[in-house]
Amino acid sequence: MTSTSASSSPAATPTGAPSDDFAFYQYDPSVPGAAIFSILFLGTTAYHCWQAFQKRTFYFIPLIIGGHFEWIGYICRILSHYNMDSMAIFIMQTLLLLLPPSLFAASIYMVLGRLILYTNGESMAPIRANWLTKIFVIGDIFSFLVQAGGGSMMANASSQNLGKNLVIIGLVLQILFFGLFVITSVIFHRRMIASPTQSSLRAPWQKYLYALYGASLLILIRSLFRIFEFAGGHDGTLMSSEVYIYIFDAVLMWGVMVAFNVVHP
Repeated sequence: MTSTSASSSPAATPTGAPSDDFAFYQYDPSVPGAAIFSILFLGTTAYHCWQAFQKRTFYFIPLIIGGHFEWIGYICRILSHYNMDSMAIFIMQTLLLLLPPSLFAASIYMVLGRLILYTNGESMAPIRANWLTKIFVIGDIFSFLVQAGGGSMMANASSQNLGKNLVIIGLVLQILFFGLFVITSVIFHRRMIASPTQSSLRAPWQKYLYALYGASLLILIRSLFRIFEFAGGHDGTLMSSEVYIYIFDAVLMWGVMVAFNVVHP
């Protein structure tokens, strides 16, 4: 899972021709590490598909799509190991591993909206439940599109700085919306504890809220890591060693998915 020395293979230039001064990776992507996490994400995603079908929890569809992005993304990293000069594979793995947290966030936002309605706690929420989901999901989509645009530019030496800056902007937006979401959740939580509704007394709503808090924290940590990673540049410490991607991205995002397997609202 740990990284090895940077490959000496020439990388493709923006036109597809080999270049000696720009490499897609600063290491050889680990086949065992990518294989392990591809299997792990495939397993939890398959279980989420079964849970969504059995319990009709279709608001987890964005999370399920994100899970598919994850395991396919790690398959692409395996392919990258054997095709270090392939721009297409590099772009695919970049986008497939960069974007899932935005999809996870969309499901998390919808879960809070449903919890508010489930507990009959509309009066406790600082934002009306129907508006809450719309506001945060729209912000999430915008963040998703900005990151996608930036990530698609990362393979070209000429546009890498612009792509990096766009990704950072998208990640900052994601953190801002997540921060507002957490504040909204805490306000609702405190008000509901202070003045519980009859519906809340019969439902294990706090268990689901704690799952949302935990998942939100993992995504926030991961987003901060990604900001530091991209801010450090292509030759920075975080981009030069593969181990950081597994510790601060793969493990944390797998934890988000497993958390909602265990606590499935």
